[in-house]
This record gives sequence, structure tokens and C-alpha cells, in this order.
Amino acid sequence: MSTALSLLDLVPVAPGQSPRAGFEASVELARAAERSGYRRVWYAEHHNMASIASTATSVLIGHIAAHTETIRLGSGGVMLPNHSPLVIAEQFGTLETLYPGRIDLGLGRAPGTDQNTMRALRRSNTSADTFPQDVLELQGYLSGRSRVPGVQAVPRAEGIVPLYILGSSLFGAQLAAQLGLPYGFASHFAPDALHQAVELYRDTFEPSEQLAEPYVIVGANVFAADDHDEAAAQKTVAYRSRARAMISRGPAGRDLTDDQVDAFLDSPGGQPLRAMTRCTAVGTPEEVRAYLEEFAASTGADELILAHHAQSLTDRIRSVELTAAVMAGNFADS
Repeated sequence: MSTALSLLDLVPVAPGQSPRAGFEASVELARAAERSGYRRVWYAEHHNMASIASTATSVLIGHIAAHTETIRLGSGGVMLPNHSPLVIAEQFGTLETLYPGRIDLGLGRAPGTDQNTMRALRRSNTSADTFPQDVLELQGYLSGRSRVPGVQAVPRAEGIVPLYILGSSLFGAQLAAQLGLPYGFASHFAPDALHQAVELYRDTFEPSEQLAEPYVIVGANVFAADDHDEAAAQKTVAYRSRARAMISRGPAGRDLTDDQVDAFLDSPGGQPLRAMTRCTAVGTPEEVRAYLEEFAASTGADELILAHHAQSLTDRIRSVELTAAVMAGNFADS
């Protein structure tokens, strides 16, 4: 299998768990990924979600980097319209200076949150309109070729902080191709335009200083276990929890029972939520490999970034290890 494997960690916080416990679990997950040969671990910027603790993405990357040795770490992604390009350049210049050769900067333009939180972030509905210009401004700071006269990002790392454009629509594909940057598609939660976006990116790609040929990363969810029924049970529990969090998001949240969540997901109104996670590999290592190999082949992906969602840390680490072993051809059924 020539397709590289990477890890996406949302830093989940289970009911009754503290965010600190979530961070400690993410350290262990990153160490497991490093041992297992994953290329990188990325952390996604989300806001106002009690079940996800990856809000301060750059701070989290620094914490994980201090507790690992070689694996690349980055954002999947920083939602750039929420921030000043200069501040992000300073943060990631600092990270690359502290941990040279290990830092990635994936960029998205979505808010990563709801309308009220957008306003709390001082972001307007038009903030995303300047995303292409913001990417270029950020790129200038990181390269030492600032587009703003008299302004430099300090510190600026001696090494390169590679940029990645992330998205779930044709817009991101077009921008990544135009700028000659790698493109990551968020098919782990928004798969509808996957194949069309990847095709558009490859067809319109223009080489750049960073990248000579198109490079595609696609996301998938994984529940790998020694037994199929065990993996399926993990998926049921995790996706119920995810649905409950999304249905009850906000100040008027409801404590829904499992039966209520299942009924909603089976209803016409719940089908879009269920469809979000259709790019999911579940089962034994061999079943997971069959799914991921077909998924990679269908997209021509250069890299798969996998979100392992089992609620137990032990189960997540086992899923990470089983998937890496079977994809490398090192798994032996005991």
C-alpha cells in the first residue's frame, strides 16, 4: 500500500471527562501513531463544542510536540478567517522554530462553529471572502517575503512551514490548484463533493515553489477491532454520541436517550446527519484494509487522514495500531 496514513484527532471530551483528560489521551494517541508509522497527526479548530477540546490549535500542537519525538504535527485545520494572518504566522513560526521539520499548517475558511460564536470571534458573514488573499499574506510572512510593507512575522523559522488547503467544496479545490498547494478534502464528515473536487484540483493544478505535482489527502473514519461485532458496537456508541452532541448543541441542549437519537437518525430529518459519516471503515483489520484500499483507489489519494472515533482511549489506540499494521502488511491474525 503506497498511500500514506495520517491521523486526525479532534481531542474528544467524553461526558463527565475533563478537557485535561482529553489532552492526556491525545498525547497517548499521538505516541501510538508515532510508534505505528503514521506520517502526521492533525488537530482541527472547533469552537463552542463541549465534546471537542482542539480549539486552541497551535497551543495543542506545541503540547503534543513536546511529548513526541519525530512525527509531524499540524492543523487540520486553522480556520484562517477567524484570525489575523500575521498572528498565525507568528504562532507557526514559533512552533517550527521549537520543533524544526515537524510542523504543518492546514488552512480552512469555514468558521468551525455556530453563528453566535462567529460573532464572539469577531468574525462576520463576509470574513471568508478574503480567504485567498489571507492565505497569500500568511504565505508571505512565513517565507520572509511579506506582502505588507514594513511588517514581518517574528520569529520566522529557518525551515519551511508547508501550507495545505483544506475544504469540502469545489472552492478549496480551485484555490489549492491555483496556488500549487496540497489539498485535503474533509470526506470524513462532508463527503458529497469528494470525487468532483479531487478531479477539479488535479485538472487545474499549477506547480509552485512548494509543490511540483498535485498532492491529495482525503479523510475517512475508522473503527478497527479484533472482532467485527466489537468494532460495530464502537461505531454505534460513537456515532450516537456525535449525533446527540450535534442535535443538542447550544444553550437549549437536551439529554436525549439512545432510542431518541436512533429515531432521529432514521427519520428524514436525520438522514443528512447520518450521511455525513458514510466514509467509514468498520470491522476487523482485514475489513478495514479492504475498505481503505478501495477508498484510496477511488480517489487516487496520495494520503489518507484517518479519524479513529472509539470512545475508549484503549479502543482508539488499538484501532490506530491495527489499521497501521494491516495497511503495512504486518498484521497477523492471532
